[in-house]
Amino acid sequence: MHLHAGHLWFAVPVTFERLSPPLLGDERATLRAFLDFHRATLALKCADLTDDQLRRQASPPSTLSLLGLVRHMTEVERTWFRKVINGEEIGLVHSDSGDYQVAYDASTATREEAFAAWETEVEQARRIELEAESLDVKGYQPRWEEWVSLRLVMHHMIHEYARHNGHADLLREAVDGTVGV
Repeated sequence: MHLHAGHLWFAVPVTFERLSPPLLGDERATLRAFLDFHRATLALKCADLTDDQLRRQASPPSTLSLLGLVRHMTEVERTWFRKVINGEEIGLVHSDSGDYQVAYDASTATREEAFAAWETEVEQARRIELEAESLDVKGYQPRWEEWVSLRLVMHHMIHEYARHNGHADLLREAVDGTVGV
């Protein structure tokens, strides 16, 4: 499966060939590459599926679906980069009450709206990371009542995507048998 640069999912042109992070890159370039690798992995797990397939809940009673994962990662990108690091006072995309679990319910969601929201948040996250003078830039995480560095946020985001991409592996296989994407 091959997706080309600048496809629907990202306004910032990227290739969906999962490029290996640099073997000798500096810390920031390596973190950025690993994060983009995992973002591309989630996009590839969702490629070539209909809205109904993306909404399919493969492990009832769980409401988890591929589209739900995209919606959840929209909230995660928004929270860690815009709210925590950039200090923006904004709500969540999919919940007026601040409930992160709402994003998982993709029963009425479409690929178009879910991916457009994710694309916006990824673009904003990339902008914030690129404009930060260093990985030592700090932001306040109110849930932890702690200040955190951009370095921690980048590591945390890689962890979030890696964990959810494991879920996406199982969900995609249950939808159409595709493995190894």
